[in-house]
Amino acid sequence: MQVVITGANRGIGLALAQHYTATGAQVQAGARQPHAGQMALDVTDPAALQAASAQIDGPVDLLICNAGVYLDQGETLAAGYAEPLWAQSFATNVTGVFHTIQAFMPQLRAGRGKIAIISSIMGSSAAASGGSYIYRASKAAVANLGRNLAVDLARDGIAVGIYHPGWVQTDMGGAGASITAHRAATGLAQRFAALSLASSGCFESYDGSPLTY
Repeated sequence: MQVVITGANRGIGLALAQHYTATGAQVQAGARQPHAGQMALDVTDPAALQAASAQIDGPVDLLICNAGVYLDQGETLAAGYAEPLWAQSFATNVTGVFHTIQAFMPQLRAGRGKIAIISSIMGSSAAASGGSYIYRASKAAVANLGRNLAVDLARDGIAVGIYHPGWVQTDMGGAGASITAHRAATGLAQRFAALSLASSGCFESYDGSPLTY
């Protein structure tokens, strides 16, 4: 089994890389600032994505689009949310996911692989609670992207799932979050294993709870 993971140098991405390595999978882990043995992979750079794809031989069974940023924490409606925050957030959280999938399509088609997109419950309109407008908008957008890709890629036998990893104890989630990165990774891996063409387009939490777009 060959697994490609973006944003794998810390937090959930690193925990997922460790999980799949422990299971014996061939893990191709990438990050903007990679650890030793990882690929240099900036999802906002399409040329870098194509170069990374060219390094990978054989089919990809699972592509995990995990790289993401949360740049508008603490911003205020009165004076915050400057334009660069919008551009940088969407470049990573939405466009970066699209270009990642685009770059690895040959390997995904070869293996009739699966695509897992890490979104968030904060992107659910049904769970709107205000604030964090950029992050919420970007996660809603990438969930919509995943849902539409699920329609188009069904003809290639490629299933697409969109997932909320939980409130995780990472740099992004903070020390007071409810679950560890290991718990999130374990739950997410179970969801990825269950993903099929029959469930393609699903929006689920790491624990299997269905979410509303």
